[in-house]
Amino acid sequence: MDQIEVRDPVSAPDAEGRPRRTTRRFPLFTRDTARPEGGGRAASGDLPAPARQWPVLVVLGLAGVGLLVTALDAFRFGTLLVGGALLAGAVMRWLLPSVGMLAVRSRFTDIVTYGVLGLAIVMLAMMAQPKPWLEVPFLKDTLHFTVEN
Repeated sequence: MDQIEVRDPVSAPDAEGRPRRTTRRFPLFTRDTARPEGGGRAASGDLPAPARQWPVLVVLGLAGVGLLVTALDAFRFGTLLVGGALLAGAVMRWLLPSVGMLAVRSRFTDIVTYGVLGLAIVMLAMMAQPKPWLEVPFLKDTLHFTVEN
């Protein structure tokens, strides 16, 4: 059997097995998905799976507790926990070099997504009726303006 000759670190065999020089340009068609930059294990490989994926388990656990608290009729506190879980995910994605399965896309995209969704949920929970903790002055006028005939 013929050995494939590799001329330099960036050469790769073509369909017939002949080495060819690859380029740094992006391919016309994507054939694979790049691993997110923080997508490695959050702990060493000799630990059990839950210990290796602790960041995503913290976020899921907090969100689960928030949903349970919401189901037990404490709407505001439960939704604050869900929003806080997403904000905690954004902070962990920003500060930790490796977050396991919490890394879905690029670091920037994950931070923005987790942060915006978490902040929106927290703000909506604080504006929920009755007796909102946060009142937006123009919101009531805007609602009356859109409902009036």
